[in-house]
Amino acid sequence: MPSNINLMNALQEIANMMNDTDKKAFITYLSKKNKRKDTSNIELFNSLKTDDIKIKNESLKDKKSADAYHALRKRLYDNMIDFMAKRSFENDTSEENKILRLIVVSRLFFEYKLAKTAFKCLAKAEEIALSIEQFSLLNQIYMIQVQFAHFNLSEPIENIIEKFKANKKLLEYEEQLNLGYAVLRRELAAIYHESRIVDFQELIKNTVETYGISLKKGLTFKSLYQILFIANEYAALNNNYSLIQPFVVKSYRFISKKTDTTDRHLYYHIYILYFIANFYFRNGRFRDSLNYLHLMFIELQKQSGKYYQRFCFRYYLLLAFNENYIGHPEKAIEIAEKALSSNKKTDINDSNDIRLMLIVFYIQQNAGRKAAKEMAKLNHNESWYEKKMGMDWTIKKCLVEILLHAQQENTELALSRIKSFKRRYKKYLLMVNEERVLSYLLYVEHYIMKPEIVQTDKFQKTIEDFILTSQDGPKDIIIMSFLSWLLSKVRRKAIYETTLSVLSSYFPVTNSI
Repeated sequence: MPSNINLMNALQEIANMMNDTDKKAFITYLSKKNKRKDTSNIELFNSLKTDDIKIKNESLKDKKSADAYHALRKRLYDNMIDFMAKRSFENDTSEENKILRLIVVSRLFFEYKLAKTAFKCLAKAEEIALSIEQFSLLNQIYMIQVQFAHFNLSEPIENIIEKFKANKKLLEYEEQLNLGYAVLRRELAAIYHESRIVDFQELIKNTVETYGISLKKGLTFKSLYQILFIANEYAALNNNYSLIQPFVVKSYRFISKKTDTTDRHLYYHIYILYFIANFYFRNGRFRDSLNYLHLMFIELQKQSGKYYQRFCFRYYLLLAFNENYIGHPEKAIEIAEKALSSNKKTDINDSNDIRLMLIVFYIQQNAGRKAAKEMAKLNHNESWYEKKMGMDWTIKKCLVEILLHAQQENTELALSRIKSFKRRYKKYLLMVNEERVLSYLLYVEHYIMKPEIVQTDKFQKTIEDFILTSQDGPKDIIIMSFLSWLLSKVRRKAIYETTLSVLSSYFPVTNSI
């Protein structure tokens, strides 16, 4: 049983999922279930809606013992889960749900000896399942067809068994891919949130061998999404998105041939388009990235905008990034500001991503006060961000904060943050072979302590050489932005102007796939 605090948090989280219609329906649902008039479950639920938990807690605790009060919350928790489960099933109009309903009703018809009608239901379910590549549901359908084959002598049982065996191979590969994907996702979570040091390349190799995963086997939208997700995370860990070029090429060819079925796999299709757009952006191919973002936006409007809220922040994040680096900083800032102001109820990770990006844009435009105002909203400690956002994101956030203090000439604060950064992250950065971050920070520290150092030939050459060395390694546009800030001090030019200048030499001009 969940603890008191966790249980109340769970109640609040489920209540936040409900829209106004759901909440009204739930109150009606509770009213019908309540056998006594003095039941306080509706009152407790209303306290969740109005954020009046503390006041309601006290009033309820006065009337009941702590154990009775906890039991009340537990009953409400169970009722909410039961209600949401039933409501989700009732409102689910997905193809998968249609198949499940047809399977259930076919069993009912077989029970009442309505075999002809039952087989028609299964045939319809099979048709839908084949169109959306639902191998697990097809497995159920073929098993039922085999089980009741004696009611349909006109259909050779060998045909059904052959279909069952062919589907079984596809299902087994999907299951192996799901297992491999789960293992890698778990390790990624440990890398990001527990600072676990893992040779991820070796882990991928071993996982692929263990579970027999191959791009040469039949791809589905789901399997391609899973492969692209892992590839994208691998590139992010290595700050080198050129590593996943083969996966992007494969994705492009796959979706080009599947235009007639993309709507049936809308969720995965949107994600695949996002991954491709992100790949092009991180490799400095902004026009290609914008093309795929345009396709992504079209897909977000489909099915009455079913997935718009889930993906809109990621879309606006990439859109603003692209606009900023093709020379439209005002437009980029407007996109980011509008996204933050108009989408209040969004995932905290997505809003943090956009806010940090906006701070970088402000710094590039020398709008320090605006940047400081946004940075103040990222007010949790490093430990919280490491667990919530991951180690890599937290390190970048700390670096941006240091640059902001330096930009604002808050010398003592900047040096203090550098000191705490080294104390917290030096060991980790050395373990993951990111010594260049520490070298970069050392140069920033020299500049903060003695700004006139940028006028010396020795420091200028050191920074220019450091930039050239960084360009020879894995190329990533976020790293390039950090380098450009430091270089702007040496060249005594505007940060944004320097950024675009570095950008032109940082990424070679390449053609689209």
